[in-house]
Amino acid sequence: MSDRPNEMGRTSSAQPPVGQSTATIAYGARSRPDEFWNRFLWVLLYALAMAWVEAAVVLDLRTLAGQMNPYPPQPVPGPPIVERAELVREAATLLMLGSVGWLAGRTWRSRLAYALVAFGVWDVCYYLFLKILTGWPNSCLDWDILFLLPLPWWGPVLAPVLIALLMISGGALVARFDSSARPFWPKPRSLALNFCGGALALYVFMADAICAFGQGIQALKDILPVSFNWPLFVVALGLMAVPVVELAARARRQPASAEPGGLRSSPPRHPSISSTVNPGTPSL
Repeated sequence: MSDRPNEMGRTSSAQPPVGQSTATIAYGARSRPDEFWNRFLWVLLYALAMAWVEAAVVLDLRTLAGQMNPYPPQPVPGPPIVERAELVREAATLLMLGSVGWLAGRTWRSRLAYALVAFGVWDVCYYLFLKILTGWPNSCLDWDILFLLPLPWWGPVLAPVLIALLMISGGALVARFDSSARPFWPKPRSLALNFCGGALALYVFMADAICAFGQGIQALKDILPVSFNWPLFVVALGLMAVPVVELAARARRQPASAEPGGLRSSPPRHPSISSTVNPGTPSL
């Protein structure tokens, strides 16, 4: 469809096809603005439920082991079948969080973004619910065994929480502003710095496990770190924050009418009040 000038020099737009509203043309196949908040809310509720399940499972395991604090000797207790089940459970948890992101997003970017939001909310609320159920952690500097894959991760509770907050922030920005027509994604340099920061953080978490790797499985199970490399972790956290800062700066420059998914908040003009007139008809 093309516009054509009328007799008074104004442009007139062709009428929309029968049965198709101007709103449908304006929004196309993309979702309405309120769909972002609906999707975000469901992802949030899912992550909260997952966090409670995770905290309840850890409560059961630590009750069976007779220790609520994961830091005393033999921090990974239990028979081999329980340890193997824990490894599979961790992988299944990551798969479930990734799946909800895949279902919530419309592009591969927004799917990954929703998965990051789910992971971050799950991680932060896990410690909150664990505090409610068990009274632990006593402080944000308490040591915790974070993951068992591929090697045991150790760190103060504050460290993974800070990373989780970055994941929530960056994921929410991409999920809000990304669309197939207007991609909203960090630049390659920011992503490269983020990956470097992530690798550095993994090294900090697994440094003791890497040192004990050649000493056998039992040595890995008996690791009790005594110090955390905060300076190196702060560097890693700064590198991981680069794309989040970039996205936040770009989001601030978005026009005031921008809505989630690159949509405009103002509704499309109704044909009756637009300049859709036939040639020869005086324009208002």
